[in-house]
This record gives sequence, C-alpha cells and structure tokens, in this order.
Amino acid sequence: MTTMPLRDPSAWELCAARSGVELRQFFRERTAVVFTFALPVVLLTLLGSIFDKQLAAGGVPASQMLAAGMIAAGIGSTCFVNLATSIVSDREDGTLKRLRGVPMPPIAYFAGKVVLVLVTTVVEVLLVLAVGAAFYDLPLPADPARWLTFTWVFLLGVTGCALLGTAMSSVPRSVRAAAPIVNLPFLVLQFVSGIFIVPITVLPESLQQVGALFPLKWMAQGFRSVFLPEGAAATEAAGAWEHGRIALVLAAWCLGGLILCLTTFRWQGRKDG
Repeated sequence: MTTMPLRDPSAWELCAARSGVELRQFFRERTAVVFTFALPVVLLTLLGSIFDKQLAAGGVPASQMLAAGMIAAGIGSTCFVNLATSIVSDREDGTLKRLRGVPMPPIAYFAGKVVLVLVTTVVEVLLVLAVGAAFYDLPLPADPARWLTFTWVFLLGVTGCALLGTAMSSVPRSVRAAAPIVNLPFLVLQFVSGIFIVPITVLPESLQQVGALFPLKWMAQGFRSVFLPEGAAATEAAGAWEHGRIALVLAAWCLGGLILCLTTFRWQGRKDG
C-alpha cells in the first residue's frame, strides 16, 4: 500500500492556524475578555449619564457625541494598548523566541494578531453601538455613504493603531512595565482628542493642537461624522468634518507605524541579547 507524501503547510494555512491559536488563548482568559469588552461600555454608560441632558451646537446631545467618539477609544484600547501588552508578554515568556525557532514564517505570527484585534474590535464596536443606540438614542445612519465613511475610518484606524501598538511593544522592558508605559499616553490622548470632553472645542487650543497630531482625534471625528447630523460639524475645531484630512492623517500614521515596526520590532527581550 502506498502512502501519500506529506506536504508542508502553506503560508495561508500557517496564518490561519496561528490566528486560531490567538483567538483561543484570548477567549480562554475570561478576565481579559470581560475587561476588554466591558471597559468602553462602562465608560460610555458612566460618562453618558453625566452628559445625557447637555446639548451641544445644533441641539445634538453631548452623550451622542461621546458615544460616537467612544468607538475610536475602543479601537485604540484594543489595537494599541492590548496589542502592545500582548506582544510584550509573548516576548518575555519566550513565545516569540520559540516561534522564531520553528519553520513558521514571521507573517503568521502577525496575521494571528491582526485577526485577533479585528475580531475583538468588531465585537467591541457592536457593543458600543448597541449601548449608544439603546440608552442615548445614537442614530444609526440609513445612508450607505455614511457606512462607507465608517468603513474606511475603521480600517485605517485599526491598521494605524495596530501598527503603533506593535512598535510600542519594543519600549517596555517587562510585562509589569508595559501597562503603565502604554496606558499613560493613551489615557492622555483620550482627553486631548475629545473622547471624554465634548465638544472638543471646550479644550484649550494648545491641547487641541496636541491632540490633532495623533490618530485618535481624527478617528473620533470621523465616527462623529457618521452618526451625528451635519449640524454637529460646527462643534469640531475647524467647523467641518474634514474627511480628506482625516484620511490623510490616518494614512500617514499607518505608513509611519509600519516604518516604526520595521525598524524597532524585536523578537527577543533585551536580557536575551
């Protein structure tokens, strides 16, 4: 009886296998799952209850502005903070070193992380939209053009934040140091990007200019343009949605994040040489 020769798995099969490993590992950690999905929802519920009775320009409830911006915060938390911390953990416990010693292309590891952040981010966005629509009457647009805007802001935002999170993973020396090092700048950015304080024009102009240097502000502005009426554009710093500038800034951060990843990513910890 002849036996069929074994063939090596293709790169696509290895990417799919690694993606399955990443998803299983994540969903087995119930604490991480609950914290990841609950954080933006809890923040939206708490802050939304504070701003619920306040009206911004054009009579738009501040809670709806907060809900739209919280989508951007959820993406940043998952793709930047959680991804960076996860890679630091993989580096410290030797996972990255072991993966480099097996016949698996490096792209499979990153593909697994990309699939993980995409799945978790989609779930997170759906939860935020559900809470915003149910409790704060966040309008879900019927215009396909608005959903097209949502799609490209989402994809550019996820890509840019994931690349920056990957690059940021090379900064902390240990898992213990990762949480404060990654969370502190992200927390500051949420305030200066108009996530927690709405409308953004309430902030001093100097802080608005700082926030405008980073992608979180433009993601939040893009999502507000999707779910809020046209009159709400008056609450933005420029008095308009600025879709062209949003796309340009987010694309620039995607390119910059890629360059940082290529030049700074390390498979081994500093103690390994």
